[in-house]
Amino acid sequence: MQWRHKDLLDVSQLSADEARHVLDTARYFREINSRPVKKVPTLKGRSVVLFFAEPSTRTKTSFDVAGKRLSADTFSLAKSGSSLSKGESLKDTALTLQAMNPDAIVLRHSVSGAAQFMAERLECSVINAGDGRHAHPTQALLDAFTLVGRWGDLKGRTVLILGDVAHSRVARSNVLLLNLLGARVRLCGPRTLLPPGVDTWEAEVFSDLGKAVRGADAVMCLRLQLERMQAGLLPDLREYSRTFGLCERHMGKAAPDALVLHPGPINRGVEIASDLADSGRSVILDQVASGVAVRMALLFLYMTRKSAE
Repeated sequence: MQWRHKDLLDVSQLSADEARHVLDTARYFREINSRPVKKVPTLKGRSVVLFFAEPSTRTKTSFDVAGKRLSADTFSLAKSGSSLSKGESLKDTALTLQAMNPDAIVLRHSVSGAAQFMAERLECSVINAGDGRHAHPTQALLDAFTLVGRWGDLKGRTVLILGDVAHSRVARSNVLLLNLLGARVRLCGPRTLLPPGVDTWEAEVFSDLGKAVRGADAVMCLRLQLERMQAGLLPDLREYSRTFGLCERHMGKAAPDALVLHPGPINRGVEIASDLADSGRSVILDQVASGVAVRMALLFLYMTRKSAE
């Protein structure tokens, strides 16, 4: 498939065939990651800027590893080490980076729409690594890759997304992609942590975890994003854990071989019981490994797009 997209802003840009093409390409790169020498010259001579204006461990490291394993030159920039901390606008920072002629910029930003703002002004590819509450397309793709690796296909499967849906860009992108690939999606959380208009989403909405988990093939726990919350949305963490914290008792109502996912970082004992996170049901570390393969696939597709035209 000839890749036609300049930027990855959200999974809504992708057709089902294109999403599957990303996953198929990632499967090839997953094999490379299992070799003794985990490096290929695919992107030698190309450069990617990792511009993370929000804290990140997994996503930033994953993109860095992905770029290096493809032999690309990667350059990291954080808000604290950039001129944004001195009052420079995002537009001027973007144009400054563009003048250095990178092949791609991977952006993480606290403001929804920041990735689109940059993409409209830059000639190089922009890959959204999470913008505010809006979208996190690479997380959704790696989650799908993890599940497809276990099941072979998502068609007919039921996936429950549990927790702080209101503040979660991961939930928004996963709802779109899971539906695109044929899965049935459920959402569950306290009413205060479900976004306005959630009833219009392509998902079945629950406020009772016992009912939501019944028959589910996978449960994706979300991190409680306390840094984005206003006071009063939760009575306290203990109450949340008692009502919405996933444990083995809940999984007894799910499908017999149901899987457990979490985008990380995990708040053990709050969003998910520690023993469940470490159990055979958990594919949380598989998600980390999938992230490298999927991001290798994305860097390859977006950074070689021009030469393929």
